[in-house]
Amino acid sequence: MTRFAMAVHGGAWNIPDELWAAHQAGCRAAQAAGTAVLAKGGDAVSAVCAAIRVLEDDPTFDAGKGSFLNERGEVELDAGLMEGDQLHYGAVLGVARIQNPIDLARYIMEHNQHCVFFGEGAEALAGPAGLASVDPHSHVLPRERKRFETYRDQPEKLNSGVWRAAHDTVGALARDQHGNLAAGNSTGGIPNKQRNRVGDAALISSGLYADNEMGAAMCTGWGESIMRAGMLHQALAQLKAKGDSSEAAQAAAETAVNHLERRVGGYGGIVVMTRSGYCGAAFNTERMAFELPSKDS
Repeated sequence: MTRFAMAVHGGAWNIPDELWAAHQAGCRAAQAAGTAVLAKGGDAVSAVCAAIRVLEDDPTFDAGKGSFLNERGEVELDAGLMEGDQLHYGAVLGVARIQNPIDLARYIMEHNQHCVFFGEGAEALAGPAGLASVDPHSHVLPRERKRFETYRDQPEKLNSGVWRAAHDTVGALARDQHGNLAAGNSTGGIPNKQRNRVGDAALISSGLYADNEMGAAMCTGWGESIMRAGMLHQALAQLKAKGDSSEAAQAAAETAVNHLERRVGGYGGIVVMTRSGYCGAAFNTERMAFELPSKDS
């Protein structure tokens, strides 16, 4: 049987002990949702979206419901999706009225000549996509309102370690039974970010990439440093050079994170998948929530 594989992440940061179990459980649930699609012969894009919807709906993570708030106390959600056969890609940036931004990213990828939409222009596509608009406040939790107020009133806390202390960006990689790859990410950004700031997560070649001829990868962490260091590019270059094995996947992930830290002092993590579905993961924060396929699957 052709190998299929499903990997997910729930963010790289200093996840406290009291939140660790919820992060692990959320990643397992998302991986199970995506794997169920693949096991029935479903395609990689559908599997990635199924997994990310679980994570967007789980208030544990910084994506969809429970996202961090910007400097105005508002949500601004980004999501990106790419498939590895024809290299189609779609993304939405800075949306607030979409329950599952990954679904709108998929609509753009599959039905629009353009790849990326932001703000009101992106939200206007919800109707044609058959997606209901939601109240932006439905994404806001009391926990995040309290976090927002703390950083607003004590900005020194925001400037001393937020890059390591708050990254719940979520994502998924999949390989289906036909050998097609897909990658997706979804995020609410960082706490109290400047309005309209965009990180790496939803951006092609920065936060995610999928190519059946090369492999796939997704990043999480301090977006500015990830973009500057080209962490994802480093991983894919390693995959191309070292081949298609679990060892190659792990080496690619570790090389990319080491480059991130050495070149720009960045923090984050990456999950890598080879053409055949072998996976590796690495991070330089205290923890990263993720689930990889078993080596026997």
